[in-house]
Amino acid sequence: MKQTRLQSLMETFAGLAIGFVVSIALSTVVYPMFGHKFSLADNAWITVIFTIASIVRSYLVRRPFNRLHSARA
Repeated sequence: MKQTRLQSLMETFAGLAIGFVVSIALSTVVYPMFGHKFSLADNAWITVIFTIASIVRSYLVRRPFNRLHSARA
């Protein structure tokens, strides 16, 4: 069964929210291990930047694969 667009959107936002929280939690542990200490606000902004980069990367990879898949169908 195919997902509706709304279901896909909800899944995407759920994945983003979970990933954001996990990333914030990890950054509070990992950065100090490497000698970097940031405030929670700094960690949040760093996470926002990496999240945006990840969204763009995923989109740029997904589009060619969708075109390839559509061409074969």
